[in-house]
Amino acid sequence: MRNFPVVFHFKVEFGTGSADQDNRFQEVTGLSAEVTTEEFKEGGLNDHVHKLPTGAKYGNLVLKRGFIHDSEVGGWVRKAVEQFNFEPLDVSISLLDEESNPLASWLFVDAYPVKWSLSDLKAQENAMAIESMELVYKSFRKV
Repeated sequence: MRNFPVVFHFKVEFGTGSADQDNRFQEVTGLSAEVTTEEFKEGGLNDHVHKLPTGAKYGNLVLKRGFIHDSEVGGWVRKAVEQFNFEPLDVSISLLDEESNPLASWLFVDAYPVKWSLSDLKAQENAMAIESMELVYKSFRKV
């Protein structure tokens, strides 16, 4: 067993209990969080300012995979983008070891799509069409 995680082996699961094809992504980005701060100047104190925590800020979660024509997750994204009908779902991402056992998992609470895109279509290249889904969420935590 390795002492470092294998970053190319992961699983994405949606709160809908979606089909196995909907859980296979080639790339996940945006797993980030930061604490935002506000500066406070104290009267008579000129050598520094106080930085006070004000909340958490999360990056958008971006999922990329080969385009799937008839997909439950794709329908969920289209419903939000095309019909402005949002149904937030919890999304979990698990980093897996060589035997597909979870090394770490993160839960993204009340995620919903805000962007969908398809890679460029080029007749002169023999390439797979890649769809990209961008999600926002209330919060996430390691589970």
